[in-house]
Amino acid sequence: MTSLDSIKAVIAPDLARLNTLIRTQLHADNPLMDKVIESYLTSKGKQIRPIIVMLCARMFGDIDRRVLDAAAAVELLHNASLIHDDVVDEAKLRRNEPTINAVWDNHIAVLVGDFFVSTSLQRAIDTGDMRIIEAIGRLGKLLSLGEIDQIYNAREHTLTEEAYFKIINLKTASLFVACARMGCYAVGADEDSTDKLSRIAELLGLCFQIRDDVFDYYEPDKVGKPTGNDLREGKVTLPLLHVLLDPDAPCHEAMNALAAREQLTDGEIAVLQAYARDNGGIEYAYARMNDLRDEATAIAATLPRPEASAPLMQIFDYIIARDY
Repeated sequence: MTSLDSIKAVIAPDLARLNTLIRTQLHADNPLMDKVIESYLTSKGKQIRPIIVMLCARMFGDIDRRVLDAAAAVELLHNASLIHDDVVDEAKLRRNEPTINAVWDNHIAVLVGDFFVSTSLQRAIDTGDMRIIEAIGRLGKLLSLGEIDQIYNAREHTLTEEAYFKIINLKTASLFVACARMGCYAVGADEDSTDKLSRIAELLGLCFQIRDDVFDYYEPDKVGKPTGNDLREGKVTLPLLHVLLDPDAPCHEAMNALAAREQLTDGEIAVLQAYARDNGGIEYAYARMNDLRDEATAIAATLPRPEASAPLMQIFDYIIARDY
């Protein structure tokens, strides 16, 4: 298994520079804002998205201030979306730490999220590249549309793989695509390579979301955090979706009727989780992830220097094998 630490080691000094830049740019004269942000920054997350920016950039040039600004812009926008999501979901924990809304309240959390968005736009503007600015602006729209589509489909009980992949493309893969494009733009990569790396990043984003969705079908003690949250919100993701769409699966009609209920008890959620696990839903999700990785591998082989893409491709292995 490829560890994330081994991938980060390739760009460790640049990651340190990025985190210094982010901390500096988020500094505010207001002591309350500073206190909230300082507490939030104690847990930085995996930082996969800015890593993608830098790994794509280094294939064609140096990781200079423009690359760091692009990486900071996308990381700040991503974190803004997480802060706002926690408010919407009334989440109390993220990365095993209390959320801003849990500690301070929704009002402050929304304002801090807005502060992150504004700082993200400042970093994009400072690159001086309209393509990077446009990528950040478009990204905010796509992330919002992805979340709205997911809510709509849950309410309308839209069960198709096409609808599922459209949602995860908007809400997750679009962010990965923006990372690849911004990294390439920042160093002047050629258009063909930029398009190929964007497709690889899209496949990586799809893979990331499928793996994240798989966690929701395990028992809580297997992953060390609550599971079943998607089903609790009426969201049917790939492992269960695949089984519900199989007319030959046992208790097909009864399970589809159960999944269509507006509200599920914890016991009913456990039944649906087990149904996905016991009828090949998890295995199907892994097969789709492996297909995505295989397509990305084939594209990477056509890049000008295929060997330079190795650290980026290793993220696929990490994502598929990760256990949290």
